[in-house]
Amino acid sequence: MLSTIEVFLKVIELGSFSKAAQALQVAPSSVARAIDSLEAEFACTLFVRSTRKLALTDKGQLFLPAAQQLVSDTEQLKAQLCDSPNEPEGKLRISVFESYGRLQVLPKVSSFLRQHPKVSVQIELENRVVDLYGDNVDIAIRVGTPADSSLKARTLNHNETLLCASPEYIALHGSPSTPAELSEHNCLLLSRDRQRIYWHFSDGKHTEKVLVKGNLMSKGGTAILEAALAGLGVAQLSKWMVERYLTSGELVPVLPNWQASLGGQSSVYAVYKPSHYPNPLIRLFLDHLVS
Repeated sequence: MLSTIEVFLKVIELGSFSKAAQALQVAPSSVARAIDSLEAEFACTLFVRSTRKLALTDKGQLFLPAAQQLVSDTEQLKAQLCDSPNEPEGKLRISVFESYGRLQVLPKVSSFLRQHPKVSVQIELENRVVDLYGDNVDIAIRVGTPADSSLKARTLNHNETLLCASPEYIALHGSPSTPAELSEHNCLLLSRDRQRIYWHFSDGKHTEKVLVKGNLMSKGGTAILEAALAGLGVAQLSKWMVERYLTSGELVPVLPNWQASLGGQSSVYAVYKPSHYPNPLIRLFLDHLVS
């Protein structure tokens, strides 16, 4: 049955029986027979078939995540039982928010694959919270304390935030001397799906919460960083994102005597599913990322 499920997933991936047959190097009739066999096994119709399109039925939609999980668990079990542990192989699926993925993860994926050429990585840079079970993801990298306590989590970075702007912006608009003066500046905002956005500050003795506004808002940090470098406004971004630009002088600190905070989002975590047959590639990749 596992082989027919793999055929089913290949049809979903490529969108047609003929393309799946070509990828699997079998006749289209063999793909059709495999799907027929699967539907007979579960006594339900998985696909709506027509000359114009191929779509999953409601039962097919229900079957899909379970099929993905079954194949994933099988791959993990095979990896655990492999007789050559020094030659890790298999597939690793990673979801990471765009700015951290681009700056911190992708360079390390390259070095990881050079060390382990039999491993394949599928990585998505996306600023949404994925469902590790429904989206069939092995590792999700997120900011803030994981909301799902059933998942295992590992801290990758403490997410210290810094306030900065370009020298050109400061020359034109001046530098605020207190957090309250940020209300007079164009602040570049990370979207939190809220109508009003506050930035939080502490100088060790006092805390302040400032309502900020600006003409650019983005769910990802890359757009905010590019706008800050272009002199558009003041940005509050993670230290790992702006440190190189502060060193080069392309950005300068703003309110350096105040510690900025993203309101509880203090760390970057990697989360993954607990399993009786944990994918050894998860531990291998996270060790590589942390080191």
